[in-house]
Amino acid sequence: MDLVELKSRWNDVLDLLERRDRVAWIAYFDARLASLDDDVLTLQFIDAEKMSGAHDYKATRNDRIRGALESAIKEVTGNKIRVIEI
Repeated sequence: MDLVELKSRWNDVLDLLERRDRVAWIAYFDARLASLDDDVLTLQFIDAEKMSGAHDYKATRNDRIRGALESAIKEVTGNKIRVIEI
């Protein structure tokens, strides 16, 4: 899997995440997929900082929430991908 393919499936990932864990969805809905290298997905949250009344859900993105996202990615794509953020 490459970044372009994952981006094409990202809305499916977010839809599944929203159905399973609304808090996890809120934590990641505005993530920008920055890179995918060796099954490590790097996310950026620069768009959240641009919005009026910027929001920061970094404290929410703990191991459980990140695990929910990784699980949704695996179910949608069939690939085990580890998520990190910058």
